[in-house]
Amino acid sequence: MILPACAATPTQLPHPPKSASPISLPNQTHFTFSTTNSNTNQSLFLRHTTKYTDPIVAWTTSIAHYCKSGRLVKAASEFVQMREANVEPNHITLITLLSACAHYPSRRSISFGTTIHAHAHKLGLDVNDVMVGTALIDMYAKCGRVYSGRLVFDQMGARNLVSWNTMIDGYMRNGEIENALQVFDGLPLKNAISWTALIGGFVKKDYHQEALECFREMQVAGVAPDYVTVIAVIAACANLGTLGLGLWVHRLVMTQDFRNNVKVSNSLIDMYSRCGCIELARQVFDRMPCRTLVSWNSIIVGFAVNGLADEALNYFNSMQKEGFEPDGVSYTGALMACSHAGLIDEGLRIFENMKRVRRIAPRIEHYGCLVDLYSRAGRLEEALNVMKNMPMKPNEVVLGSLLAACRTQGDIGLAENVMNYLIELDPGGDSNYVLLSNIYAAVGKWDGANKVRRRMKERGIQKKPGFSSIEIDSSIHKFVAGDKSHEENDHIYAALELLSFELQLCGYVPDISGKESYEDD
Repeated sequence: MILPACAATPTQLPHPPKSASPISLPNQTHFTFSTTNSNTNQSLFLRHTTKYTDPIVAWTTSIAHYCKSGRLVKAASEFVQMREANVEPNHITLITLLSACAHYPSRRSISFGTTIHAHAHKLGLDVNDVMVGTALIDMYAKCGRVYSGRLVFDQMGARNLVSWNTMIDGYMRNGEIENALQVFDGLPLKNAISWTALIGGFVKKDYHQEALECFREMQVAGVAPDYVTVIAVIAACANLGTLGLGLWVHRLVMTQDFRNNVKVSNSLIDMYSRCGCIELARQVFDRMPCRTLVSWNSIIVGFAVNGLADEALNYFNSMQKEGFEPDGVSYTGALMACSHAGLIDEGLRIFENMKRVRRIAPRIEHYGCLVDLYSRAGRLEEALNVMKNMPMKPNEVVLGSLLAACRTQGDIGLAENVMNYLIELDPGGDSNYVLLSNIYAAVGKWDGANKVRRRMKERGIQKKPGFSSIEIDSSIHKFVAGDKSHEENDHIYAALELLSFELQLCGYVPDISGKESYEDD
């Protein structure tokens, strides 16, 4: 009997069983070894069956098939049947199951994973087999039980670089930054993956400045980054708006073997778009030897957020002509472009095309674009109707868009209704209270503004100070209102006074509406 997916070596089952009892295999017919042929034929037969019918390999192959397709319950059932057939799993069987638990984290996964851990401990594999131990660390970390992973890490008889990197990544994944740094500092030899685990972890937790500092240390240590490192660094630059460092990273990319990596190029498009350099984003896109749907989505959204609606819609149409079928992100970019350009009819047509032609169920971001589309055009009642008829509850972004439009149109009544929704969603959010207060102040209703202010005080909500930032020599400098702590404070205020004087000469009159309401905050 031949199982083509199995790849065991002949030494794993050197002799046939002495009895004629069948060997249990998953979903296979029982068989017995034949002894009726000549010695030569029997030897060939044994070598053939030994190669393809090692029960451990057969069961592991079957389990792996279910694990790869995400059918963890079925894989667990196969494992139980394997044990009932008195077939002992090896390290590959356990690693396969643990990897599946890590890939599909849930309460059921962690429960089954701990069962596998118990069996591995019984066999001594959690301590003596570095691959099993590492798989256990990864499983616990991805299922949110990083401290259990640390226990495994500490008890391992031997660790390799993968074990250390997995522990670092596990801590970063769960927000345990101090512990991750402690393990990182104890790592004898750090490679690119070690550094990337830290940098990528910082980016995912929105510690972008720390990610860039870590990248600088990586450069000083002489460790060459790989494309995964670069993608994380570019993401940090995009979130901070550090265009100077982003340009330096781009130059670094051009010297590397992965300069044509499509994921790196997609990240560069996103970074340049978010930093306002849409032409540089276009250059990266045009020079790509091959593009994916993500590439098209990145440039379409980039044009949209930079107010270039015509370009965004042109690329949206070009994408489809080149055979790419738009997804939800593509339509979000197109709808955003219509919103910024005031193209109501075109936006509604695209929205209907998404639903009826592409059969894409609209998500909240698509309805948010519709609300924004109507709001920017001053059609607040229609925007409100979209919000009320959405199949899901509106979030802060959708409501905030409508509230901002209320300020533009001076619609106090609708603003108060929208604010009631916002308080229910985010009772502690300060920005919406401030916006409503400013709406009252803009029309001279100071009683309403003071009422909002009193409500904030009653609920213990404080207005968070806004800040501005500027990049100089790849470093970010942040400022809040009235800030005088910067080392270049005197020069900054001298330049500000000069600019204010020149603005006044040009006839500029500042808008101070709403200032009275918060002048004492």
